[in-house]
Order: sequence, then C-alpha cells, then structure tokens
Amino acid sequence: MDRIDLRSDTVTWPTPEMREAMATADVGDDVFGEDPTVNRLEAEAARRLGKEAGMFVASGTMGNLTSILAHCERGDEVILGDKAHTYLFEAGGIAALGGVHPFTLPTQPDGTLALDAIRRAFRSSDAHFPRTRLIALENTHNMAGGVVLPKAYIDEVGALAHERGVALHIDGARIFNAATALNCDPAELVAAADSVTFCLSKGLCAPVGSVVVGSRAFIERARRVRKLAGGGMRQAGILAAAGLIALEQMTQRLDEDHANARLLAEGLAEMPQIEVDLTRVQTNMVFFGLREEAGMTADELAERLQAHNIFIMSRDERTIRAVTHYWIRPEHIIQTLAALEKELA
Repeated sequence: MDRIDLRSDTVTWPTPEMREAMATADVGDDVFGEDPTVNRLEAEAARRLGKEAGMFVASGTMGNLTSILAHCERGDEVILGDKAHTYLFEAGGIAALGGVHPFTLPTQPDGTLALDAIRRAFRSSDAHFPRTRLIALENTHNMAGGVVLPKAYIDEVGALAHERGVALHIDGARIFNAATALNCDPAELVAAADSVTFCLSKGLCAPVGSVVVGSRAFIERARRVRKLAGGGMRQAGILAAAGLIALEQMTQRLDEDHANARLLAEGLAEMPQIEVDLTRVQTNMVFFGLREEAGMTADELAERLQAHNIFIMSRDERTIRAVTHYWIRPEHIIQTLAALEKELA
C-alpha cells in the first residue's frame, strides 16, 4: 500500500495473485446460477463453515440484511445487542426494508448478551407483541474492541434459541479472526448457528463481497431477499475469484495480524498519555484512549499522524481504533509508535 492505513481492514487492496485470478476467472450469469467461480466460492464457504449452502453478496451489510429478512417476516422481532453492527451501522435496513423490529439488549464488555436477558426478551404469544423469530450475535465484536465470543457461549445461545423455536444468526464479518484467536475449526465455532455471514473484503483482503451460509432452504429464501434488495449480480465470478483466494490463503495467516495488533497495543501501553486495556486486544483491533495530559483530541491526533502518512480512526473525542491487516507489517507498527511518541511529546 502507499500508506500505513490502520483505519480498518476494509482498506485492504487485493493481492497480486487475486488480481491475476480476477483477470482470468471463468464466469457466467450468477442470477441464472451459471457462474462457475461463484458456485465454487459458495460451496467452499459452506464447507468451511459446516453448512449446506452459501450465497455470495456484495457486502456484510447485505449479508446481515438478507439473513434477517430470510428468517423473519414483517412485524417479527430480532433480539440483538445495543452495540451490534446491524443495529448501529446498517442504516436501519432490517426495519426500513423488512419491517423487522429490533429488541436491543445491553452488550456486555466481552461482546456477549447476558443469557438471562435473552430469556426475558422472548415474547409471549400475546397478540399485543411482535413475534420473537431470531437472535443475532456478532463475532468478533467490533464495538467491544474486536473481542471473541467463545464456542461455549454460542452453543448456549443456540440451545436457548432452538428450545424456543427461534433461529440464531451470527454476524461473523471477522469469524475467521475469531476462529484463529480461539485456535478452533470455524465450522465447530458456528455449529449452533442457523446462518452466518462473513466478509471477504476485510482481513481476508478481497476487494468486494461477503458470503452467507446456512441450510439449503434458508439460502433459497435469502436469494429471494437478495434479488429484492437489488443484489442479483451477473458475471460476478470476477469478484468471486478473489474471494476463493481469500478463503484458501488469507484465512491461514490472520495470526500475523493479531501479533501486529498486540505489538501495537504493548507499545501504546508504555506511553503515559495513552490508556489501553491489553486484555481486550484479542484479534486485529486495538482501541485506545487519550488521557487529558495528551493535550489533544482523537481527531487532532489523527490529523497530525497524516503528516507521517499514517491513518487511524477516531471513535469519539478521546477514543481511537486501529486495525491491522495483510498490508501492515511489524516495521509499520514500529513506525507508527515512533510517530505517536513524537506527536504526543
């Protein structure tokens, strides 16, 4: 890359191998089910996550939207966290396009929803209430600092959902980061989920796209929603070719990103102007705060770092998020720490 860009792992450029694969991809009309590269990607994604079928979509937001609308009818309710990406950052799409009512619960510091709170959130069959149809979790959890939801917790939520005849969806935008941090098979991690969406275009480095996986019947319903939302693509194999490399290669190296995030966090922890909780640096995200003695806001620090060709993202007046990815090397972390020390001195 031409800069040290830590704002997000969405900034990743496709690798040279991805560009070559895109240029030579076999293609067909995906809406007709005839794009062989898309079909390979969907099958491989489903296999890797232990589900029956998959569906290629344009974005993680579309993946969550199509999933929730495939599980719910208008007037139904989904239980999710008040810091969930779907609730905060997806333009209210489930309500605007699907008429689905969100029942938000407090997101715990570890990214979970309290099991007792979930139990209390289930609606009775009283006609005054919306019908509870779905629970949605997020793993890794963005606004909780990239923390990981463990398999045991997901299994408990899945059992609770299925006892009540309710489905479980996982916004797994970075599910392979979670599996890497837990050193477990991603299929085992999401075994209790009825549907999962994950992004190819974040830490997996593909230029565009996400994949939704679940049962064949669920994917049939989701394809109809995708079409309704304008997500039917034609010769999408050009994009899916990069996604296949993302699945086959990029999922195997995410521990490097986690190590670089840890390197950054440990360096930040040594700076008196900065506070960072090292216990919450579990994957490729580092959230840190500026103390009063820093003498500047997060926005001001971000602006100063641009003079060093370093880009970070302020979350509020005092909080900053930095995200490592394929294009960030240990030397870039050292350079970033040096620039921070200079600007905070």
